[in-house]
Amino acid sequence: MAPSKYVLPFIAFVSFGMAIGLLFQLAFIWRLEEFSGTNHWENDKESALLRLGFVKPEILSWSPRIILFHNFLSIEECDYLKSIARPHLEISTVVDAKTGKSVKSNIRTSFGMFLSSEDRQIPIIKAIEKRIAVFSQIPIENGEYIQVLRYETNQYYVPHHDYFSDPFNLKRGGQRVATMLMYLTDVDEGGETFFPQAGSGECSCGGIKVKGLCLKPRKGDAILFWSMGLDGQSDPNSLHGACPVVKGEKWSATKWLRQGPTF
Repeated sequence: MAPSKYVLPFIAFVSFGMAIGLLFQLAFIWRLEEFSGTNHWENDKESALLRLGFVKPEILSWSPRIILFHNFLSIEECDYLKSIARPHLEISTVVDAKTGKSVKSNIRTSFGMFLSSEDRQIPIIKAIEKRIAVFSQIPIENGEYIQVLRYETNQYYVPHHDYFSDPFNLKRGGQRVATMLMYLTDVDEGGETFFPQAGSGECSCGGIKVKGLCLKPRKGDAILFWSMGLDGQSDPNSLHGACPVVKGEKWSATKWLRQGPTF
C-alpha cells in the first residue's frame, strides 16, 4: 500500500506541469501571431492607414494595365467623401483639346466637384492619398486633386482617354500616367466602368451587350489603370467610359496621377 500513496501526488505533479507547459505554448503562439499576423497590423498605425490585410489586388488586364483593389476604401471613408462632396456638386465638364479649358459636353452627363487644398489636409483625405501613392508607386505630389462624381439614372461618360492631347494641360505635372478610380457606392443596375480594348469577351454595359471588359461598381473597391505603356508612350488601349446607370445612382472618386509634381 505504501507505493500507492505516492501515485496521486505524482499524477497531480505531472498534470500541473502539463498545464504550465500548455500555458507557455499558448503564450508563445499568441506572441507569434502578435508579431506576424493581423494583431500586429491592427496595432501598427502605418499598416492600419494602408489597410494592410484588407486590400486585395487582382490583375484584370495587362493591355491595358488594369488592377482591381478589393476593399481599398473603408465604408466610413466612402461615406465621408460623399458627405463633403454633396453640397458642392456641379455639372461635370471635359477638357477641350484645342484650348485646354474645361467645358460642358453631352459626352459626360454626371455631377462632380474637386476637393480643395484645404480638404487635402483633413486626416482621412491624407490617409486615402497616401494609400493611393503606396499602391500606385507614384508620389503624392504627382497627383491631381481628388474628384468626386455622382451619376444618376441614365447618366454616363462615353469612352475616352485620360491622357491629354493638348499642350496646355501638360505644363503642370506633365502627362497623366495613371488613374485611381474608387467606388463609393454599389449600383443597383448599370454604371459599369467599360474598357472596350481590354479582354476578348462580351459584357453588359448599362444593360447592353458590348465587347470588352465591364467592371461593376462595388462600394470600397478601386481600380488602377495606366494611361501610359511600359514604353512611356500614351496607351490608346486605355480607352474607357462610364456605362449609363439603369437603376439607382453611382458615386465614385477619381485621382489622376502625373509624370511630375502638380503642386
